Amino acid sequence: MASRKVVITGMGMVTAVGLDRETSWAAIKSGKNGVGPMQGFDLEGFKTTFAAQAVGFDPHVAMEPKEARKADRFVQMGVAAAVQAMEQSGITQVEDPLRAGVIIGSGIGGMLTFEEQHSRLIKRGPRGVSPLFIPMMISDMAAGLVSIRYGFRGANYCTVSACASGGHAIGASYDQIVLGHADVMISGGTEAAICNMAVSGFGNMKALSTRNDDPKRASRPFDVDRDGFVLGEGAGIMVLESEEHALARGAEILGEVCGYGMTGDAYHMTQPDTEGRGAVGSMAQAVRSAGISREQVGYINAHGTSTYFNDKVETGAIKNVFGDHAQNLRISSTKSMIGHLLGAAGGVEGVVTALALKEGILPPTINLDNPDPACDLDYCPHEAVTADVEYALSNSFGFGGHNVTLCFRARR
Repeated sequence: MASRKVVITGMGMVTAVGLDRETSWAAIKSGKNGVGPMQGFDLEGFKTTFAAQAVGFDPHVAMEPKEARKADRFVQMGVAAAVQAMEQSGITQVEDPLRAGVIIGSGIGGMLTFEEQHSRLIKRGPRGVSPLFIPMMISDMAAGLVSIRYGFRGANYCTVSACASGGHAIGASYDQIVLGHADVMISGGTEAAICNMAVSGFGNMKALSTRNDDPKRASRPFDVDRDGFVLGEGAGIMVLESEEHALARGAEILGEVCGYGMTGDAYHMTQPDTEGRGAVGSMAQAVRSAGISREQVGYINAHGTSTYFNDKVETGAIKNVFGDHAQNLRISSTKSMIGHLLGAAGGVEGVVTALALKEGILPPTINLDNPDPACDLDYCPHEAVTADVEYALSNSFGFGGHNVTLCFRARR
């Protein structure tokens, strides 16, 4: 059990249903669908022609034009969400910059920049590649630029664990505070990989839905007719503080991170362990880390990708961990609305989970029209549920067999 409590004092989001925290959360509560035809490139020849894009995102709301030009879209989104979180936290400066850090995950990093610069290499040769290619592309640059912006000199790095990256970043930040290395951490995930290479790669490995005739109904976690995930983009960032630090400065406490678990499947490059052993271990560790009983957990924000194996295995793992209590749990997948944000998923879904506990409103799983008989728990179908829940989990599982589960507590 943690000796220092880790509280949330600021949150920010950029998603396909909103370019800030308030708009995104209002849309998610209402079950708004952010999926549509992909914008920005020629769709000829693609197996999948839709995604959950943050249409209208303007990096200049958080970055000067010169700075934004030197940053990949995933960095721009991460900075925008971090600015929202810091503004909500009320932190303008810290006493000791060495006790304030930034850990922001990204599973892929600057793939848009990589694709653009590779095209320039082919067309113009080596001299055509920008000298900014490397700093724009590398996955750690969102964390780097956020730390530069706020002068935070503590732990500063990027977690890269595919779709578990954002969750691992929050867990690592939690550790920094619990272990006494930091008082303040900016943490979460950011991703912007909707481009020719990523859509082709995911499509050719048959991971994406191909419901091109009805894209808004394509992301359908736990539904028997699910046929793959919908690629999304965005960022979710939290400001975490030790409770004593937050109280000392009179901050509003929005929620608490009270534990987490992480495991590896040691099974397959892309497919989850069919017995769900990694997911079981991750959730069980999170509950133990929080020092609570399994019966105290009331809600799970599921990884819920809308793929055949994940949804079935995750459901089985929840039953394994919670036994009879699994039937009492409320579960939902916000990927049904905003798509799969890859390395940003854990960050955005962590923010959503904290907001759900704060307001007592559990978001829905939309498009769950024909539940899979193998997925027979309460997934909050179609509409949000009003419920007074104290503890919740947020699951993130990634290619390579990476699993992380965050445990949140309401602080109302």
